[in-house]
Amino acid sequence: MNPSFLLTVICLGLATATQKLDHSLDGEWSQWKATYKRLYDMNEEVWRRTVWEKNMKIINLHNQEYSQGKHSFTMAMNAFGDMTNEEFRKVMNGLQSQKHQKGKIFKERFYAKIPSHFDWRKKGYVTPVKNQGACGSCWAFSATGALEGQMFRKTGKLVSLSEQNLVDCSWPQGNQGCDGGLMNNAFRYVKDNGGLDSEESYPYVEHETTCRYNPETSAANDTGFVDIHKREKSLMKAVALVGPISVGIDAGHSTFQFYKEGIYYEPNCSSEELDHGVLVVGYGFEGAVSDNNKYWLVKNSWGTDWGMEGYIKMTKDRNNHCGIATMASYPTV
Repeated sequence: MNPSFLLTVICLGLATATQKLDHSLDGEWSQWKATYKRLYDMNEEVWRRTVWEKNMKIINLHNQEYSQGKHSFTMAMNAFGDMTNEEFRKVMNGLQSQKHQKGKIFKERFYAKIPSHFDWRKKGYVTPVKNQGACGSCWAFSATGALEGQMFRKTGKLVSLSEQNLVDCSWPQGNQGCDGGLMNNAFRYVKDNGGLDSEESYPYVEHETTCRYNPETSAANDTGFVDIHKREKSLMKAVALVGPISVGIDAGHSTFQFYKEGIYYEPNCSSEELDHGVLVVGYGFEGAVSDNNKYWLVKNSWGTDWGMEGYIKMTKDRNNHCGIATMASYPTV
């Protein structure tokens, strides 16, 4: 084929795609690229702009319906704006579907008095929101969050723990670094290894590196882990009586990708097909108590720009919505 003809075809294709773009959004697109430091070549720019515009339409339609009382939460553009939902799920949601390692079973105190709302952040159990970046290591952040809480309960000191240590070193327990893992595998690694480094001594770099755990800078240990019955009432008791709890959820929807604030409810959420590891740090309700306004307070690992400064309120007591009680556990120390 004549090279000049091929170049003409490519240029015509780009011109046609460019013509389909909504140029009233040029300013917002430029601002978004500047905010998130995006640089593209010409081919990729047109494609990413097209994806971004499609996501903007989804967000704007949802928020319009929210104003009409059809939804209980709002959505907003964020760092994932130029990603298709398929790309987003592949990159950000790294909870493995392999067989869940089983531990001891949570012994419920049937007559324990459980408060109607609770927030472990107010008790000093929770470190600031972290950011996993473009690495499917959500499982590691969920695991460190639960262990940080239990170590604070034991020692009275809140120390940020190393997700990178787990990403690099827990392969023998079944985890696969940035390609996914399970929180219970992480807890088992800490027990088998005899410790876990602090964040300060083994900082996060968003990709896999050679394992370099140093016993001299170990900041935590565990003796195993406890699984919680797949019931929201059991999870509520564990959160209230034990501390922050690691859970798996279905976070694969565009509504989760662009969640901003309010109580999250997604009709298409699965209670069994889980793809993301997060940390339940509390629960509560908005307004008067009813089944439709109770929520789980969940710490995510996508930075403070996402959601409610890194947190999400997920619907509580509505048939284990998004599977929040399906894979709940915590480490013992």
